[in-house]
Amino acid sequence: MVGAVKGSPPRVSVLMPVWRAEATLDEALHDVRAQTCEDWECVLVLDGVADASAEIARRHAAADPRVRVLELPHAGIVPALVAGLAACRAPLVARFDADDRMAPERLALQVAHLEAHPEVALVTCRVRFEVLAAPEAASPVDLARSGMARHAAWLDTLDTSARIRAARFIDAPVAHPAVTYRKAAVDAVGGYRAGPFAEDHDLWLRMFAAGLVFARVDDVLVTWRDGAHRLTRTDTRYADAERRALVHHHLLVPGGPAAGKHIRIWGAGKYGRRHAKELAARGAQVDDLLDIDPKKVGRRVAGGIPVVSADGLGPPDGRPILVAVATPGARAIIADRLDQRGYREDLDWWALQ
Repeated sequence: MVGAVKGSPPRVSVLMPVWRAEATLDEALHDVRAQTCEDWECVLVLDGVADASAEIARRHAAADPRVRVLELPHAGIVPALVAGLAACRAPLVARFDADDRMAPERLALQVAHLEAHPEVALVTCRVRFEVLAAPEAASPVDLARSGMARHAAWLDTLDTSARIRAARFIDAPVAHPAVTYRKAAVDAVGGYRAGPFAEDHDLWLRMFAAGLVFARVDDVLVTWRDGAHRLTRTDTRYADAERRALVHHHLLVPGGPAAGKHIRIWGAGKYGRRHAKELAARGAQVDDLLDIDPKKVGRRVAGGIPVVSADGLGPPDGRPILVAVATPGARAIIADRLDQRGYREDLDWWALQ
């Protein structure tokens, strides 16, 4: 590893995996070195880079001993994160990506929040979505309308610990490059895992299952940038089918909210039917699908599961309700109806995507 390790550990380690980042790495490192919190180290993990990223990284390490460079053969994001996390010396770790930007006060505010709130294991912030110059594979207009843009807008609504936790089965409820977490908390749940799923969402779900608390600093501290080569766009592990499989696994794993229970799904549209079919294939007992559309009520879908009227829904009876609807605003309407009937979010019902 390039970069000297001297003295006591810093307050925070910035963990940054690097691959194909020659166009953005210099400004990302400029943002790290411009932090108002000066007690940091930056662990740069070069994942077998073959472009000018290595030269840029070494130049910054030579200019600032707080920048440490770990060079590995190309193995992908998870091995890079595992090796980088092991090399981090601080008790707090701030994730950051080589194609993103962050405000000068990002580390100071997130570190201060964790130090003031020992019950919090991870803190995120608001993010600003930005489109990088797009190569021929995708136009800037395509990227601006992308799922990542919608995801960033959704993240902005998750402004409390309770809302972040309740949203965990919809999608990853925090942006990976915008979080700072306690290293010990991540190590305690097994750290990053490789598999056919998004490594960050899997980690968050295991942290939530362990009862760990997430929080948010209500400042825009990270600019989350999308380009045609971003992993969430190019790697199948981040596709919708893999996300659903990951969510279903964590719903049904021992200790999960639907483990060993009969399940009801609110929504007989394509989302609800898809979840019902895939959950049933995993051995889950899906009793029925609830819907308000009289044209759907009375049908059997997803391999024979009955569709029943949501108007007849009684009080909580121990069966988890999974809400899976596509119409904008429908989830909020359903949440209100469930609340009126005594159902509590994250105890009696959970939202899915």
